[in-house]
Amino acid sequence: MRIALFTDTYQPQINGVTNTLDRMCRYFEDQGIEYLIFAPHYGDPVAEKNVERFYSLKFFLYPECRITLPNVFRVHAALNEFRPDVIHLMTEFNMGLMGLNYALKNQIPVISNYSTNFSQYTDYYKIDLLRQGVSSYMNWFHNQCLLTTCPSRSAKAMLHTFGVPRTSIFSRGIDAGRFSPMHRNDILRRELGLESKVALLYVGRVAAEKDMDILRDSYESIHSKYPDQVRLVMVGDGPMLETCRSTFPADTLFMGFRKGHELAQIYASCDIFVSPSSTETFGNVVLEAMASGLAVVGANAGGVGEIIRHLRTGLLFTARSSPSMVQMVEKLIVDASFRTQLQQHGREYALSQDWQQILDDLAGLYKGAIHEEQAEMLLSMQG
Repeated sequence: MRIALFTDTYQPQINGVTNTLDRMCRYFEDQGIEYLIFAPHYGDPVAEKNVERFYSLKFFLYPECRITLPNVFRVHAALNEFRPDVIHLMTEFNMGLMGLNYALKNQIPVISNYSTNFSQYTDYYKIDLLRQGVSSYMNWFHNQCLLTTCPSRSAKAMLHTFGVPRTSIFSRGIDAGRFSPMHRNDILRRELGLESKVALLYVGRVAAEKDMDILRDSYESIHSKYPDQVRLVMVGDGPMLETCRSTFPADTLFMGFRKGHELAQIYASCDIFVSPSSTETFGNVVLEAMASGLAVVGANAGGVGEIIRHLRTGLLFTARSSPSMVQMVEKLIVDASFRTQLQQHGREYALSQDWQQILDDLAGLYKGAIHEEQAEMLLSMQG
């Protein structure tokens, strides 16, 4: 089986799509599945195994995805030589369109992926006029495909509101060795000034669509009540970073972008993970925090609302409600035994999210798409 993947975000970017692609590629190699990735480059191109890169520019609404300007002739030449059995479109921008066009012209089964809620993002960036256009585009793009994969039931429901009926869940797993309580580092806690505090942690893009205003208002309330007991650690970068630096309580620790073992240590060295975002289609960071042994508090919306089982693996608060978020975080600050209980159950849940089974299921979708396309071609020949 040969799989061609088209994406508008790729390494060195680190986000949900690129992490998923990395895990998919490792699975393909283990299973002997041939693959070829078409992706943007972020500077000078370098030779890479199984990757074709193309010039790209930042997309103003979501810089993690690129406006890529692919060379049509080079794309077609590479695909003609590779001869894919399935084309999987990981994103819906230029690279996705390029893969879609080739698949339809050459009668290759094509699967799309929906993992970013761009229609909701238009509200946060005060461009409401684009919302209907984005929804219409999503409807057109995904309905060209045999099937659209999505990471959660809420994302599946969102696609149905766009008028996209052919969907399947492609969930996300966790590397429970990489993210583990074993990485807790008391020296790091001391260096960060967390030694005698309950450390709250946020990991993710620092941007409006991640509900930074809710996090700010909530932490202000918590900090005013427990000034000597808590500290918020912020890990990530984004367009609101400087605004957050100037408006969050002064003791907020902004650590910028972190990855690898350093990120794993930061996770495990904190106590409570806070996920204010109400726009997540899945919520990879929540699963990473659970695996790292943190008690998690997340908005009861989107994929996060599905990952967290309230009062068992974490706590859910009413989306876009600072008082509700404060109430949930405060429960964990004042009740250490309850916090420990949630940490244990959250870790158990994370361990159950096995990448092997998830990717076995994806491979099954690929095989089903191939068989469906072959059956349709046979019927058309008989007709």
